[in-house]
Amino acid sequence: MDRRRFLATTAAAGVAGALARPARALHRDGLLQRSRLQQTDSLSLHPFIAAHPDAVFIRRTSVGDKLDSTAKRIAGDAFAREIFHPAEGGDIPFTHAMAIKPNLTCTSGTGNTPAGMGIITDLDFLDGVAGGITGLGFPGGSMFAREGNWLGDGYCAGEYHVTGVLVERIAERYGMHVHDFTTGRALREMTLETLQPGTEVIWRGVPDGTVFRRIGYVAPYNDDDTFLLNIAKFKTHSMGMTLCAKNLQGMAVSPYVRFCEGVDATAQHPSAVLQDFHADFEQRVDALYAEHLARGIPRWDRPGRKTSGGYGMETWAQRTCDSHSITRTGLNVIEGIYGRNGDGFNAGPGPGGTPQDFMSNLLIFGKNPFLTDVIGTWIAGHEPGNFGLFHVAYERGLMPLFDPASIPLYDWNGGEPVQIDLSTVERTPLVCPYLRRDYNGQSEEKYHLVDEPFDYSTVAAERAPALPEQPSLRTLTNPVRHTATLELRLPRDAQLRISVHDALGRRVDLIREGHMRAGTHSIRWMPGRLVSGTYFVTLRSSVGAAGCRLMLVR
Repeated sequence: MDRRRFLATTAAAGVAGALARPARALHRDGLLQRSRLQQTDSLSLHPFIAAHPDAVFIRRTSVGDKLDSTAKRIAGDAFAREIFHPAEGGDIPFTHAMAIKPNLTCTSGTGNTPAGMGIITDLDFLDGVAGGITGLGFPGGSMFAREGNWLGDGYCAGEYHVTGVLVERIAERYGMHVHDFTTGRALREMTLETLQPGTEVIWRGVPDGTVFRRIGYVAPYNDDDTFLLNIAKFKTHSMGMTLCAKNLQGMAVSPYVRFCEGVDATAQHPSAVLQDFHADFEQRVDALYAEHLARGIPRWDRPGRKTSGGYGMETWAQRTCDSHSITRTGLNVIEGIYGRNGDGFNAGPGPGGTPQDFMSNLLIFGKNPFLTDVIGTWIAGHEPGNFGLFHVAYERGLMPLFDPASIPLYDWNGGEPVQIDLSTVERTPLVCPYLRRDYNGQSEEKYHLVDEPFDYSTVAAERAPALPEQPSLRTLTNPVRHTATLELRLPRDAQLRISVHDALGRRVDLIREGHMRAGTHSIRWMPGRLVSGTYFVTLRSSVGAAGCRLMLVR
């Protein structure tokens, strides 16, 4: 079946199935009906997020215990409804795919037990996100959640029956897809012979690849007309942190998915896969490793061909950046309701060599996966400049900023982000086994913070974007149908009033009045019963005036 027909068929089947099922969620059904009455045909990402692709946002949750399933579902539902809006002609049409990529890696048989929960993206939060998205009208039949580690040669296959079944239960609730392709064949049964164009694999060439010439992805990841929602887990790993950039490694089909293994591991790959590597990839990695070692990337001098050493990390970082060079994410999220230390699985510094979980109650998100990870890494108690992955990503143009203090950071409060300083954010230290140092003949503790001071000026001279000398006001949604999002930039703290006037100059609404801090702010305006027409939003403040025009369409 043609890829387009496959998506169209499964989307229609999902919608039909949802309508045929009993109304188990009246609230959601009501929203779906209202969305049809409003003739919405798509979702839109929150306009402030879309307008600030280099920003990172922090949303605080209020979950009291990691076992509180209800609270986690509520957090996921609320988050989805704040970052997505029903729209007409929006950027995520209902006919396109919504590809959700949770961290669904191996759980070593622990599944959704307390021991296994910190390994993967929290499934209750995932449940809430899926419910929130479908509650906004997006058809469950156009939603997908998959994991490349479940495929092919049986890698992680045993864990699939634990984690995969749990994810399928979520999928059944909303009509979304986990591994049910039209052939009826489970993805984990696929072989190299099936990895051909026109099947369930999306093939992408890597024009600027260091290691890869071509990568196969689990459909519909990395397909055209697919919105990629990347939801990583806040946890440590032998690679440092398993956050957004690493989580998308799981989009690739096996054995392409094995980015983490050193160069020597390619000897285990079939020749058909090696044909998708550059013939001189080892020489390329050798040269880059020598360059980065001479430049002094922290800990890169640690011996080891695989992930225990700097050379293996170079290989992993280059493979990861190869993939990201051809990947466009719609939104990257770190689910940090609770964070986990240790090796990313079942080992750590806790009693009996177990990992430890800590309630952090944070969702960290943004358009750029590497910038989101820089902030997540800092919040986990580490200094991002000590991690080679960020050096490689910056060098390859995949992240425009490096110093965490230079990344625009916003507190997300009910959908209205307010710019904040990184130093005001509470950290949740999570120790990891990343590239242990030797000090005076003694090795660093196996699980440690990578928190040595780093001089970012040695990599790039960066400064946080300067605020204007005068206040500015612009609309991020025009024309306006239901809600307008305005961007306000204040050079200094100010007393202000934001008003709306009609074409005759009459004030028809007061949006905001009072004191606001300096910085960039998102302001919502709901026009209520106002009729269609041209309106003017004006700002009067103690530091100056500004205004913008918008068109209301009913």
